[in-house]
Amino acid sequence: MASDVRDLIIIGGGPAGYTAALYAARGNLHPLVFEGFAYGGQLMITSDVENYPGFPEAVMGPELMTAMRSQAERFGAELVADDVTAVDFSSRPFRVTAGDQEYQARAVIVATGATARQLGLDTERSLQGAGVSYCAVCDGAFFRGKQVIVVGGGDSAMEEATFLAKFAANVKLIHRRGEFRASKIMIDYASSKENLEFVTNAVVTEVLGTDTGKVSGVVLTDTVTGEKRELEADGVFVAIGHDPTTGLFKGILDMDDAGYLLTRDGSTETNIEGVFAAGDVVDHTYRQAVTAAGMGCMAALDAERWLSHAAPQPAATAATGSSQAA
Repeated sequence: MASDVRDLIIIGGGPAGYTAALYAARGNLHPLVFEGFAYGGQLMITSDVENYPGFPEAVMGPELMTAMRSQAERFGAELVADDVTAVDFSSRPFRVTAGDQEYQARAVIVATGATARQLGLDTERSLQGAGVSYCAVCDGAFFRGKQVIVVGGGDSAMEEATFLAKFAANVKLIHRRGEFRASKIMIDYASSKENLEFVTNAVVTEVLGTDTGKVSGVVLTDTVTGEKRELEADGVFVAIGHDPTTGLFKGILDMDDAGYLLTRDGSTETNIEGVFAAGDVVDHTYRQAVTAAGMGCMAALDAERWLSHAAPQPAATAATGSSQAA
């Protein structure tokens, strides 16, 4: 076990984690950041980012994350490319385990993010960032006047499809069942768009375009007859949900029914005093790099203020207060 007690440990290496690290480092907290083996979050599979402030000519997702990472490191954040496998918030200082090493800290920021659910197709993975997207707000403007497909049947899929209808010449919403899970008001709103068409009882079984490195269409399989057909498209938006990366904190930190961490009103603090949360691990509404970065800033400032006023710390109040990765 590391003998020194850090002021702050940050778990996560996306926009929220790196921004928290930047602010904490500039606040002289000397944060230790566990960015994980796959650092950078969802932006690492994003090509052009046109909606992040300060980049009028756009920036590649991996380039933006590398710049954030370098900036945090420049101000003194210590970055560790390792995944956290266990936490113990039941006593103070808090304990965080990564690899075969246990670390201690007075405060912790959780910024482990969320991952978009995927169709699980090899061709889908091959064309991520080349026409396959998981965020209409992020990438919709790239498909102005083009043909796009949205996969999903819930409110999120309806919302993505109606947003894309403002840019694309035609939007086809593919759903595997005959009825949608979305609310009636969302279905009615989507139905009102003249360039939006519903295709039900069908699943995408292949994304076409791997030979050219750019999406050219999909193969649809009818869920009733098994019949296959090709559908031309310039883009495929997968809108079947997101999963917050919170398994490590189950039974320790309060979560909603979907597994997103809950924070106190007007703060990034969780149910355990001294443990804060930021980014997509909390936010299932906006899910943007800029909002994650903003929350990372908030968490660092909250942690800094809490640390400056914290007396010798009593035991944490979590039910068990500790967890290990499965």
